[in-house]
Amino acid sequence: MPDPATPPPDAAGPRRTAGLSLKDVAGLAGVSTKTVSNVLNDRPHISARTRRRVEEAIAELGYRPNPAARLLKQGRTGVIALAIPDIELPYFAELAAAVHRVAERFDYTVLLDQTGGDEDKERLVATGFRAHLIDGLILSPLSLQPEELLDCAARRPTVLLGERFYDVQVDHIAVDNIAAGRDAVRHLLSRGRERIAMIGEDEFYAGPAGLRQRGYVEALAEAGLEVDDDLVLPAGLFQRIDGMRATQRLLDSGTPFDAIFAFNDTLALGAIRCLHDHGLAVPDDVAVVGFDDVEEGRFSTPRLTTIAPDKEQIAELAVTRLMGRLRGDLDDSPQLFSTTHRLVVREST
Repeated sequence: MPDPATPPPDAAGPRRTAGLSLKDVAGLAGVSTKTVSNVLNDRPHISARTRRRVEEAIAELGYRPNPAARLLKQGRTGVIALAIPDIELPYFAELAAAVHRVAERFDYTVLLDQTGGDEDKERLVATGFRAHLIDGLILSPLSLQPEELLDCAARRPTVLLGERFYDVQVDHIAVDNIAAGRDAVRHLLSRGRERIAMIGEDEFYAGPAGLRQRGYVEALAEAGLEVDDDLVLPAGLFQRIDGMRATQRLLDSGTPFDAIFAFNDTLALGAIRCLHDHGLAVPDDVAVVGFDDVEEGRFSTPRLTTIAPDKEQIAELAVTRLMGRLRGDLDDSPQLFSTTHRLVVREST
């Protein structure tokens, strides 16, 4: 027979968690279930004494919250969507990873959707059949019109990424692409380069490419230089092959140049490959600056000088803003947030 003086297993430790609820914690702590919920969700305006009592009750009971059950009770799925144009572009892949890391802190899963910038696909993720699967949306739009974006935000909490629109009343995270473009070209000018080619032309000066192009033009104007249209090249889909092809066209034209500002790092890496194939040294013959600071550029030969937008800051702002809307913590109007960037000087200049 067991010794009656011997306590049952785990008697001195935490109690069993099966079947425990907020009501059990509230009863032991002597507070309301709402107060327990506020402590678990790290809400402000709770006294240190009350918070300590709730935390001690949680520890004594061994209570473990069930995020899925809590979300279902609130009528939520525990899923947010991130809709981006192209997952094959390293910038978007790295941004998606950063969004996932932040969402994990809120016990949320991220559904990743690739739109290709196609209007119908963007509309599908914004208002279509997938909409019932998600609680909120982080969207990088290229084709949807402002009224459609407003409709999307009216259906569920939405945060926009990128620079396609600035005047839509939806929470919006953007990079100052004009200033970033100026910084890239000023750097090349400071290295004594004056025949600076630009890969990524946007004839409508819209979206990130158009804004970077404005920065390019402004920096040249500051230096008393005119834009040579023969040095301004379109970039297709902004992939490595597009950078190679644009640089090849430039070489075939015979137009002299001593530097390239490419509107993303994959274009820049394609340009460097083309220059190498033609026996041109980077940076001795041609200096190259990219944009995005993707990991690949840190290991290329030569290592790539680039404009580095703060992807972690973009992800942090986007997810926390979305969660604030979901929780009802925000009572302000939609905001535009401009994130930081920096010039990272490496071997290619």
